[in-house]
Amino acid sequence: MGVDLIVEGYANNIHGVIRCGKLVLPCSLGRTGISSTKHEGDGATPIGAFPLRRLLYRADRLAQPVTKLPLSVIARDDGWCDDAKDPAYNEQIKLPYGPSHEELWREDQLYDLIVIIGYNDQPVVAGAGSAIFLHIRSPDGGPTAGCVAVAREHLLDVLKQVDAGSKIIIKTA
Repeated sequence: MGVDLIVEGYANNIHGVIRCGKLVLPCSLGRTGISSTKHEGDGATPIGAFPLRRLLYRADRLAQPVTKLPLSVIARDDGWCDDAKDPAYNEQIKLPYGPSHEELWREDQLYDLIVIIGYNDQPVVAGAGSAIFLHIRSPDGGPTAGCVAVAREHLLDVLKQVDAGSKIIIKTA
């Protein structure tokens, strides 16, 4: 059985710590820190306990990661809808796509590994926030738009320890 991830942070602080078994790793959080009242565009990482749904990865940049999470390869036309008025809000979509969305195939390496966090997905509430992922941290350790991010090598270590029964628990330190 996989382990849970414990993320500890503060409101208005972009840095936190993620605990995974015996690992204690620095992480980046949303540009406004963590919040129990997450909404679309606020830049906050949501507080709560959420399942880890699946892993997406760039097969052109790395070998298939070792993990027990369901996984699939990111394609050039993969995106994620972040338009709260669209029926596909907070869902993976295919590009081109008219409503507001994120492209999952990025030039930088931040989305080479994306763990889909089960936030606002069962059911989806329009405007409650979308595209909350665990992904690779920027080289400068800067903030995310609401995700949790760790260094690539750390994320690969985390992936070895989690499975479909694991949760990410985001809380105040």
